Amino acid sequence: MLSHDSIWAAIDRLAEQHSLTPSGLARRAGLDPTSFNKSKRIGADGRMRWPSTESIAKVLEATGASLDQFMRYVSPDALRGSPLPQGTFPPQASSIPLLGMAQAGAGGFFDDGGFPAGQGWDLVEFPAAPGRNNGVYALEVQGESMKPLYRDGDILIVEPGAQVRRGDRVVVKTREGEVMAKILARQSAKSIELQSLNPDHPPRMLDMGDVEWVARIIWASQ
Repeated sequence: MLSHDSIWAAIDRLAEQHSLTPSGLARRAGLDPTSFNKSKRIGADGRMRWPSTESIAKVLEATGASLDQFMRYVSPDALRGSPLPQGTFPPQASSIPLLGMAQAGAGGFFDDGGFPAGQGWDLVEFPAAPGRNNGVYALEVQGESMKPLYRDGDILIVEPGAQVRRGDRVVVKTREGEVMAKILARQSAKSIELQSLNPDHPPRMLDMGDVEWVARIIWASQ
């Protein structure tokens, strides 16, 4: 999977390409000038902090860089991952499996770990080191229930099996077949609290026994 260090290194390289310091890049993108400082990359508790997808999107817009260009700055060594489980969808190279959010609630599309399986998957281009399988897949947003953050037709790149923390954007599938994109507010061994992306929708509290899997959203193509 993409590593913490490789994403920050890509931001540093993008700044260098535009003759900017990380602080200058953040300022150009309309962010707090300290957003990309070295000291902000590790939390007070010692955990590694990741740049948000909003921050990266603003940086790409401010510099005119594409997602493909940004991914080229990521060290190839960081694009390592465990092999995908066996299935009938095409292997990942520069393409990853794609499924509509509505279809994701149906049975047969995922294995017990939340990885793609079975038939019916489409493909979407996503930069990856040739010959390496990252285990990520894509879900296409359908409808308006996730506005204003995600709109109909947006592509969410999802990483199953990744560690999730409070504040992460996640896709959750329940054992009843409901699939939703939420913000992780709190999780324990017994329950999970999810904050809705749409302010018109209230937060959700679920028993972990009712949750089939939780996968972290690592990118949104908007």
